[in-house]
Amino acid sequence: MARSKNATHRPGRSGNPAKAAAPTNTRRRATARDWIGGARLRTLTLGVVPVVLGTAVGFVDSGISGDFGAYLAQDGHLAVALLALAVALFLQIGVNYSNDYSDGVRGTDEFRVGPARLTGAGLAKPRTVLTVALTFFGLAAVAGIAIVVLTQLWWLLLVGAAAIVAAWFYTGGKKPYGYNALGEVFVFVFFGLVAVLGTQYTQIQQVTTSGWAAAVAAGFFACAVLMVNNIRDIDEDRLAGKRTLAVVLGSGVARTLYGVFLMLPYVALLWFVLLYFRTGFTYFSLLLALPALLIGVTSKKPRELITALQLSSFASLVYGVVLGITLAVQP
Repeated sequence: MARSKNATHRPGRSGNPAKAAAPTNTRRRATARDWIGGARLRTLTLGVVPVVLGTAVGFVDSGISGDFGAYLAQDGHLAVALLALAVALFLQIGVNYSNDYSDGVRGTDEFRVGPARLTGAGLAKPRTVLTVALTFFGLAAVAGIAIVVLTQLWWLLLVGAAAIVAAWFYTGGKKPYGYNALGEVFVFVFFGLVAVLGTQYTQIQQVTTSGWAAAVAAGFFACAVLMVNNIRDIDEDRLAGKRTLAVVLGSGVARTLYGVFLMLPYVALLWFVLLYFRTGFTYFSLLLALPALLIGVTSKKPRELITALQLSSFASLVYGVVLGITLAVQP
């Protein structure tokens, strides 16, 4: 299929809101439901799971005697965990609105077959979507600063700044790395390693082998969710000049890699099962992951791939919650 003139021109646009004209196809204004949809709630598990796992491994490796409730009550662990959750969720929502804005002003969403985006569909002015994205980035920064004040770990300011900068340049700026097959690297590092190990470190001031195992599991779940989302959009992204990893690899290899991403957390789970027998109950989340794998590898219809994305996201949530609970109730 030949690429249109607009498709070849728009990926080179700057993300500068001053240069982003409002779309001309506006038919109605965004409703509350549109804005909630823009937050992409089904992806928020990517923010919840790392904090749950980071807190759980912090508890089992803390050396603090007593139950999980006693652990949370000591040294401000509960406050730090809640603030870490706020950072993760605000950052995830900010990324989602930022992607909506950046893809919209570049024209990438012109070829979408999925749910309409605020900017690309002309439901909201680009500057408004950008303002909302920056607001959530700001809220994440405020929660992060509160963690730094409570823990006195001032070097974490650099980590937080790096996370926000990376979130923006995923699809923003002149050369977004999300358009050059590096999106999975971003989510693995920041929604896996940084989120889990950061949560653990702010609570017990150390990083452990269990922390690394949990971080790897959360990171691969995040990669799986992103990959199946991009598999759905391969043809549209190729037309728009957006070179995601799925576009670069092609549908067949991308689907195989999606399956690998989705199953690797269960390999990491073996570490916990060897140490804590009850954590084996986490394998019940395969009841969601295996159907997601089957759909993601075999389906050709975008709507079915959305189902695979939802099942992958729910599988990660069940995995994180069950593993967190079974770690928290260890004798």
